[in-house]
Amino acid sequence: MESLADSVNAHWTAWSAVVASGIFHGLNPAMGWLFATALGLQRGSRAALLMALPPIALGHAASVLLFTSSIAVLGAWMPPFAHSGLHWVLGALLIGWAAWQHAYGHRHRLRVGMTVGFVGLAAWSALMATLHGAGLMLMPALLPLCGSGVGSGGPLAVSAAFTMLHTLVTLATTATIALLAYEYLGLGILRRGWINFDWLWQGALVATGALVIAAG
Repeated sequence: MESLADSVNAHWTAWSAVVASGIFHGLNPAMGWLFATALGLQRGSRAALLMALPPIALGHAASVLLFTSSIAVLGAWMPPFAHSGLHWVLGALLIGWAAWQHAYGHRHRLRVGMTVGFVGLAAWSALMATLHGAGLMLMPALLPLCGSGVGSGGPLAVSAAFTMLHTLVTLATTATIALLAYEYLGLGILRRGWINFDWLWQGALVATGALVIAAG
């Protein structure tokens, strides 16, 4: 039987992973800060940059919630003996997603114009997060809590809380990087020495998939 200390450690690890993934997603230019900065620079307005952040965060949250709620409900409803198989399937899905990103991801860049509105920008953000498998990265943190006394709200409440915290951290990181680029660094930082997030993202997907399989 799981001890109280083990349960507390599992929950602490899970929520820490949610925060860490939020920072990682916020640092990725493809998740929105690059577009927000470019929009602000093009219009010469910090307000334009700031106005782009809410729809970007909303779209990201919608994509993440779709994945986390599906996995949370599936994990809670499946019998315990089937959880190992679920870990293997989801782990393989993550690794396969990384392979697809490496082979074909660069051919499916989603471009939107600088005149896009709130709904269009939110839809773009949701599609980008979905194509990059952003919600899938939260699976190692979410799966251990599914069906393990997640509270009166059940698995959907956990997935909603995960999504909310993750989105707030992502938004804070996105806003910080976008404002720094707008005020001080400019978009030239991407040419001078920004990290290649395509490779880093694909490596993170593979690592996450391996963790999911190992946890099963």
